[in-house]
Amino acid sequence: MKIKTTLDRIPGGMMVVPLLLAATINTFAPNLLRIGNFTEALFVNSASALIALFLLCAGAQINLKSAGVALGKGATLLFVKWLVGAVIGLIAYIVAGPNGLFLGLTPLAIIAAMTNSNGGLYMAIVGQYGKEDDKAAYSLLALNDGPFLTMVALSIFGAMGFVDGMFSIVSFISVLLPIVIGMILGNLDSQMREFLAKGSDMLIPFFAFSLGMGIDFEAVIKGGLSGVLLGVATVFFTGTAGYLVFKAFGWNPIVGAAEGSTAGNAVATPAAIAAANASFASVADLATVQVAASTVTTAILLPIYIAFLAKRLEKKNNYNNTINYQTNP
Repeated sequence: MKIKTTLDRIPGGMMVVPLLLAATINTFAPNLLRIGNFTEALFVNSASALIALFLLCAGAQINLKSAGVALGKGATLLFVKWLVGAVIGLIAYIVAGPNGLFLGLTPLAIIAAMTNSNGGLYMAIVGQYGKEDDKAAYSLLALNDGPFLTMVALSIFGAMGFVDGMFSIVSFISVLLPIVIGMILGNLDSQMREFLAKGSDMLIPFFAFSLGMGIDFEAVIKGGLSGVLLGVATVFFTGTAGYLVFKAFGWNPIVGAAEGSTAGNAVATPAAIAAANASFASVADLATVQVAASTVTTAILLPIYIAFLAKRLEKKNNYNNTINYQTNP
């Protein structure tokens, strides 16, 4: 029985399937795994510890030795992705209805989904359309893994008066420290980077299941369709922004568009935000499901959008080459 192969065929399957399975169990048999000891510790209460360990492993993959064009591309990808997600999230906060939702979406889900990119999908696209320095740019883009940049955006909005509650310095440090420790270990020892790289993928289904045990299936139904809308918006807005910025800098615009996705680990961001600031607890479950739906949607839609952009770019280049040849035979 090829369980992993089957899950790999589903976009974001290693995150989404355990999450929805656990949400189903929590809805129809909530006490099934709440029997204490190791079982409850692993399948119900482990999310925070496993997410922290995941962030440490992810931090170890950030290579500070990447320099030059690769560093510039990575910084550009990181900033554009964050800026677009933060601005749209701010608009959502401003125009949200009395229930705090914008088009059925929580602003928290919008920021979490749009500021966090799927590294595996980025590397796959860049492997086909980009160069080595485009691949190396991911070492900096990886900084958007986890809730840190979402917290930055929410703190700015809090200072502006659009969000209730702020994050303390200790909250920032507590979220960032695992990433920093991983970064230090990975840059001091390449073997540690390689060792910790193996942990990232393994942890995802386990913390996803634990997160799912905190979600009621009713929230899944409520969040499903709006989450698909969030995925479409993430591909179009962040992908197009990356495309245009890279084109303006004279870089391969397809690489810029490759950031237009939502990472599977972004599903954990709402819970992490709620843990750092209780004022977000009321929307955390709905935001989690919407981000999960966005993860699946972007994994399907982004490659299609990339193929469309690549064909459009190829036609334009062929047209320009023809004009240049006719002008200068």
